[in-house]
Amino acid sequence: MTDPRTVAIVGASNTPGKTTARPLGYLRAQGWDGEVYPVNPTRETVLGERAWPSLSALPTVPDHVLILTGADAAVAAVRECAALGVPVATVIADGFLPTDAEGRRRRAELTEIVAGSSLRLLGPSSLGIANLPRRMALTGNAAFADGTLPSGDIFVASQSGSALGALLSRGAEMGLGFASMVSTGNELDLSLGEICRGAVDDPQVAGFALFLENLTHATDLADFARLAAERGKPVVAYKLGRSDAGARLSVSHTGALAGDDAVAEAFLTSLGIARVRTFETLLESQHLARRIPLSATPSRPRVGVVSTTGGGGAMIVDALADRGAILTGPSAETAARLAYLGVHTHGAALIDLTLAGTKYATIKAVLEVLLDAPEFDAVVAVPGSSARFTPEVSVAPIIECADRGTPLAAFVVPAAPEALAMLRAKGVSAFRTPESCADAIAAVFARRAPVRTEVAVPPVAVAPKPLDENDSYTLLEEMGVRVAPRAVVRLDDLPAELPIGGPVAVKLLDASVAHKSELGGVVLGVTTGPGLAAAAAQIRDTAGQRRPGLNVDRLLVQQMTDGVVEALIGFRRDPDVGPVVVVAAGGVLTELYRDSSVRPAPVDPAEARAMIDEVTAFRAADGYRDLPRGDLDALAHAVSAVSRLALRNPVVAEAELNPVLVRADGVVAVDAVVSVYPQEL
Repeated sequence: MTDPRTVAIVGASNTPGKTTARPLGYLRAQGWDGEVYPVNPTRETVLGERAWPSLSALPTVPDHVLILTGADAAVAAVRECAALGVPVATVIADGFLPTDAEGRRRRAELTEIVAGSSLRLLGPSSLGIANLPRRMALTGNAAFADGTLPSGDIFVASQSGSALGALLSRGAEMGLGFASMVSTGNELDLSLGEICRGAVDDPQVAGFALFLENLTHATDLADFARLAAERGKPVVAYKLGRSDAGARLSVSHTGALAGDDAVAEAFLTSLGIARVRTFETLLESQHLARRIPLSATPSRPRVGVVSTTGGGGAMIVDALADRGAILTGPSAETAARLAYLGVHTHGAALIDLTLAGTKYATIKAVLEVLLDAPEFDAVVAVPGSSARFTPEVSVAPIIECADRGTPLAAFVVPAAPEALAMLRAKGVSAFRTPESCADAIAAVFARRAPVRTEVAVPPVAVAPKPLDENDSYTLLEEMGVRVAPRAVVRLDDLPAELPIGGPVAVKLLDASVAHKSELGGVVLGVTTGPGLAAAAAQIRDTAGQRRPGLNVDRLLVQQMTDGVVEALIGFRRDPDVGPVVVVAAGGVLTELYRDSSVRPAPVDPAEARAMIDEVTAFRAADGYRDLPRGDLDALAHAVSAVSRLALRNPVVAEAELNPVLVRADGVVAVDAVVSVYPQEL
């Protein structure tokens, strides 16, 4: 769709400088060699060229139609495109949001038109497309007026039209070029994932840069990402948009802990997409992503740093540490090889060559030693002022070592555009800031080879139904989760003795009550039959006062126990990306600490253990300062078991186990809530 031979521009303006005049002006100014048909029924000419009264009047059916009119006229133009058999049309206009009646009406009309035809629609609210090697800019974005169309091998897809121009200008400044650029707009028909999938086999494309505002059409994005991974074409994404939507849909802590941004990070990473945090990194990381394969990459890379400036080296060390990289000093063998060169490291992670002098031979020799050493997953070279004034001394050796084993990146400390251009021209990822460099390294190494797992699909238009705590436990036990011993008793038939060994917790049992403690529905430490009767009366009276009309007729009696540390295991279905699992520090302060890890579900025990290692609180149960050890492997198996709810029918909407007590010899859940879609109950 980014390589049409004939285009029509509906609503082309005769007034230079107007948005509606730009596409025709760009195509002519850049010397595009295709055919252009301006369509404007009110004029005979547009910018000195013949104007056609309608699409139907054209001598041929164009490959691509750009529609620059207002919303209602755009609907009519799309209808004409469909009738004529136009393959692709792009709608620039706004006015199609589902938040107002007119927007919904127009969306419905467009959807009906596209569904009944072979037409594919880009937008609405798209700013168009560009094919830079062919000098084609079919867009109204003002940035393309610069006349600089840096041709290269990066395919850009952006849900923001304005970001297209920002990337174009930044790429030109960085010396990076693009194959094609697409503004996807509202994605009423063509999704960003579909568009990128169509480019994945293009020999002109070596990598993808995505600017994301949301994760709608996540299935299309996942299909594309898997194909890109198979082809060895890296995908880097910058995503906007943090919200509390996940927290709103949840009755528990899980929604807040597995909120939109956390889910987006986990989803993208699981697809082999490097999700970067800074806009500049979206382009600067492209070469590094190509150097580091998806297979067998550690999530926390071991990084060595060599610098000709102490301050610059310290900056990148701090930035890498902030992003979770492991700053690694040379091994004894590597240190001995460096000492032979006259460079003494004293075991430090930062190898500062300031005292050794900024010499070409020294820099190159040191880089060769580090890049051949097995203890580093990546090496960062940090040239100082010499990069600006004598790049042949400090930059040339970096270029000459770029293809030597271990991936190499460069953080150039001074403002040195010539040095940056030299490095990038030779395929070296070169960065202007330490933050961008560290961001790129962390994001690229965090990627995982994408896998496809078929999960259970919720029924359409059916609301989930909460289970009571006992039924929740029954379901979780079927999944392989260990639960504290329990018994269900009725208030009108209380046993004279405890039904299980004490001490016990006595809990209100009602599927409509998500937070029992808020209603006074929990009494702890009960050890006798009379104590059970007293607890039952207390729960009945307190809960009845706090929620008038609530019929308290059943109680759950559960054996109390303790553990080394408390965990939360949660599961929910994100409306965009599907099922996710979360593990976090447990207890009543879970949401306050927000110490958690999220993955798309299901996960195997090994991946679950990697999640546990990301939660700071669990380090206390892993031998920290001789504190008692907890069975974190058992916790990993429990996380994996809960994650397999993604596969289960009847379909589970949400589950939360909080707390799960991590003991020295296993784990046990002592509170849980589960909701299911009642399709087969």
